[in-house]
Amino acid sequence: MATADTRGILNPQRGASHFALTRHAPAPEVAERIDRHWIVRWDLRGRSPFTQDVLPHPCVNLVFQEGEGRVFGVVRHRFSRRLEGAGMAVGTKFRPGAFAAFVDIPMSRLVGRSLPVTEAFGADGARLEREVARHDDEAEQVAAVERFVADRLPADDEGFELVREVVADMLTLPPGARVEEVAARHDLSERTLQRLFRRYVGLGPKWVLQRYRLHEAAERMAAGEGDDLTRLALELGYFDLPHFTTHFRRAVGRSPAAFLEACRAAA
Repeated sequence: MATADTRGILNPQRGASHFALTRHAPAPEVAERIDRHWIVRWDLRGRSPFTQDVLPHPCVNLVFQEGEGRVFGVVRHRFSRRLEGAGMAVGTKFRPGAFAAFVDIPMSRLVGRSLPVTEAFGADGARLEREVARHDDEAEQVAAVERFVADRLPADDEGFELVREVVADMLTLPPGARVEEVAARHDLSERTLQRLFRRYVGLGPKWVLQRYRLHEAAERMAAGEGDDLTRLALELGYFDLPHFTTHFRRAVGRSPAAFLEACRAAA
């Protein structure tokens, strides 16, 4: 099914003219761990290559393309993907903290990295890679991934359940919420919350809060709501525009003003 949710896709209007994105809800038996499946198709034959920038969610993605599977850890900054010719990628986006139970790899080691599925899962990963590659239909590819995940679901994982609860709460809080507020809402100390996130997500709760705030900023600017960047910065909980500009440029690679101009040019 198609989706209107573009959060995390930087300048989605421009991207829409170069690739097609569809997303599928996971089967009920794996929905606790998998947020969604996504499929990207492009056909740029006779056209120039295109680079899409993404500000990824605080999640692990399992991606298959051209017969190869890779595990992508949480990404601190902008992620750029160059598209050329014609192709397709099938991805599975895990919920924040959900992937930690499936591998014997500290999530902090996956931050900013990608691993072959064979390195993450050994011989089982090689079998999954072959099974996905032998299917042409995206529904069958997704089903193969879901069977793989379902066979490895942990019986009990209280830490992940708590992370999932906290992240869901973060998404309802007003911009500018602080870690101490989040910890107090869940009867946790800041230190306990930080350890929990570093174990299951790979990065701390402050970073996750900031990432969601930057998603909101980019989404609003892409929708044309950036006429007054100072007001936008204050509405998002930043102390002032320079503070917002520093955070945005560090993650996205350009200032809010430059990003806004690029979004307007693509509209």
